[in-house]
Amino acid sequence: QVQLVESGGGLVQAGGSLRLSCAVSGSIDRLNGMGWYRQAPGKQRELVASITNAGSTFYADSVKGRFTISRNNAKNTVPLQMNSLKPEDTGVYYCSANYVVTYIPFSARAYWGQGTQVTVSS
Repeated sequence: QVQLVESGGGLVQAGGSLRLSCAVSGSIDRLNGMGWYRQAPGKQRELVASITNAGSTFYADSVKGRFTISRNNAKNTVPLQMNSLKPEDTGVYYCSANYVVTYIPFSARAYWGQGTQVTVSS
């Protein structure tokens, strides 16, 4: 099992920055990817950014060039640096981990943190 705890959310003005962090504990060796999702009021949860064990990253088009996901293996954290924030970035941000249950046959499940609120005022 894996435990995820997000931190770093808050209220910021448009154009400002925030740095979220996801602290990971448990069976870290069975993880093959991490991601940050967000959910705005009345909308579905969407993938914001993800990173593989090899360091390959993916970003949603809406955050490309503004957000950066990384991994700190020494501290077992996954930071998300958010710059040039916009009001439409407002939402609850969730950390997610892809946990390999079995390798043969391959099966995996997602673990989620409790979320952290990000509010960007105009």
